[in-house]
Amino acid sequence: MAKLYVVGTPIGNLGDITYRAVETLKSVDFVCAEDTRVTAKLLNYLEIKKPLVSHHEHNKKPSCDVITARILNGENCAIVTDAGMPCISDPGEDLVRYCAEHGVEVVVVPGPSAAISALAISGLPTARFSFQGFLSVHKRSRYEQLESASKIPDTLIFYEAPHKLCDTLSDMLRYFGDRRISLCREITKLHEEVLRMTISEAVSYYENVAPRGEYVLIVEGNTETEEAQTIEDAVKQAKALISKGMRKADAAKQIAKASGFSKSDIYSALLTSEE
Repeated sequence: MAKLYVVGTPIGNLGDITYRAVETLKSVDFVCAEDTRVTAKLLNYLEIKKPLVSHHEHNKKPSCDVITARILNGENCAIVTDAGMPCISDPGEDLVRYCAEHGVEVVVVPGPSAAISALAISGLPTARFSFQGFLSVHKRSRYEQLESASKIPDTLIFYEAPHKLCDTLSDMLRYFGDRRISLCREITKLHEEVLRMTISEAVSYYENVAPRGEYVLIVEGNTETEEAQTIEDAVKQAKALISKGMRKADAAKQIAKASGFSKSDIYSALLTSEE
């Protein structure tokens, strides 16, 4: 029976393509890609000629039907993304699920991953991490994700585009406080850069420097994980968040969710402690 091959491609440097990936792309009957123009350049570089099928966020429902039908009829298919591992924050996820539901065998051909590569050189803890992908463009969903992520003790990994970076850093400072962050851009490319600083320092830095290239943001996890036993403990934890740059109301809200005390009680106690 024919198969779907999930093939990792370089995240920048074309020399990172694996021997197995090249052999797989040569052997399949067709290749489905997020952007066929980008994949055509890679295949031309590898001197491989294969029919290309578009599979992206806006056509994934009908293309899942077409691609799966072709595989069930005996054609082997490779799915690739513009850079890195397909199906990670990528519409290929839906194709893999659809194929699995219809009895198509899915084989992974591992390759580079921007998230793991950035984590490895971040200088932040790597034993436990939470991949968050891209933040939503819708404010409510975006803020809900940041609020939820703010409680996670594991190192956080985000993807971000240059034109959204400054707003994202400001939002992170509001919800996370002034944690350590590693900003990795253009990994494996000519202008690869890794900046290790705090979130507030990053906000200041990009007030004077225009963000360029695609970013992976590695953010320190929540170190204030111990549950407050008294209102005094809750106030102490809230003050720790405030000292890192978080607003009083946001700090009170975050500690309230992690304890049995109400936001209003913590906020009032904060104000009283300043008198």
